[in-house]
Amino acid sequence: MQYDRKIFGSVANTDNGEVSAATTFWYHQEGEVVWAEYRGGTVVKGFLVAKVLTDGELDMVYQHLNTDGDFRTGVCRSTPEVLPDGRIRLHERWRWTNGDGSEGASVIEEIA
Repeated sequence: MQYDRKIFGSVANTDNGEVSAATTFWYHQEGEVVWAEYRGGTVVKGFLVAKVLTDGELDMVYQHLNTDGDFRTGVCRSTPEVLPDGRIRLHERWRWTNGDGSEGASVIEEIA
C-alpha cells in the first residue's frame, strides 16, 4: 500500500473526536514511514507520523492544535481497505493521550 501524495477526507468519527468532514489529510511516505499534515474544521494544524506494520496496518501518533487553542495528542491504529475504484479507506481505532484519554473510531477515505 502506497500513501505518498495521497489526500484523504474524513467520512465518519465518534462524537469525542475532533476530525470532521471539513478536515483534510495530506499523506507522504518513504519506505515504511508515513506522515501527514491535516487541518480543517476544529483542527487548526495537525501532524501525524506512522510506521507500516507487516500486516499493512498503520501504527501512528498524532498531535494537533484545535480552534479552542488546546493541543491534543493521541495514538491510532489504522487498517487499510482498497475500495472497488482503487481508492484507499482507512478504518481507525484511536485514543487520546491527553485530556480524558477516551477512545474512538473514525474512517477516512482517499479523495479521488
